[in-house]
Amino acid sequence: MTGMTRGHSTYNKLYWVKDNIIASDFPDISSALKDPDGLLAIGGDLSPERLINAYRRGIFPWYSEGQPIMWWSPDPRWVLEPGSMKISRSLRKILHKGKFDISFNQDFSNVIEMCAEPRNDSGDTWITTEVIQNYKILHEQGHAHSVECWHEKKLVGGLYGIAIGKIFFGESMFSRMPDASKVALVNLTMQLKLWNFRLIDCQVYSKHLESLGAMPMPRNVFANMLKQFCVPDFKYKWPHGSILE
Repeated sequence: MTGMTRGHSTYNKLYWVKDNIIASDFPDISSALKDPDGLLAIGGDLSPERLINAYRRGIFPWYSEGQPIMWWSPDPRWVLEPGSMKISRSLRKILHKGKFDISFNQDFSNVIEMCAEPRNDSGDTWITTEVIQNYKILHEQGHAHSVECWHEKKLVGGLYGIAIGKIFFGESMFSRMPDASKVALVNLTMQLKLWNFRLIDCQVYSKHLESLGAMPMPRNVFANMLKQFCVPDFKYKWPHGSILE
């Protein structure tokens, strides 16, 4: 891909998959393919500016090591309302027992690196070295956040994502003990509900997320919610390194 200079940074151009156009910005999300569902553009970079621009428009990167960056906006979008998470009886018991300690932003680096570990024999992961490096920058800038789940002072579960305005864009979670990531998600939803966040973006369907209360939302409805609530005027001081009770 050829590059273009803007300020002191180099921004690679994007190839619009459906319309066979090369340009410096994303096409409208309505241009995304139906098969594979949501593929919108290829190329570009993972600079903080491009990532924030993408999320605010309902677009996210998803690709494997060795592939070009692929940008997606599927229809429907799977989302979870902060006050609508389904908590099973067994999970509720775990929460009441206080088996885990929870913190926010205490160990973002280890959370994203543990999320990146392969979960099958193929060794594949979509959280590439490039993703890890650039999302750590987003964390340093105050855009990316992590929730950690600890057992006996050992990190056993967690999740990370991007917060813009009143929308939290969930990226990935991991567990080293049963229900650890679920406990992290429960605590995230509680905090976001206190702040009146509107949605947690789960991106695509999974049986696991559906069991926790995630629901499909038409892409155009999701995009309209982003226009209304995904604005930088809504800012919150996230906890950092504090154990939540």
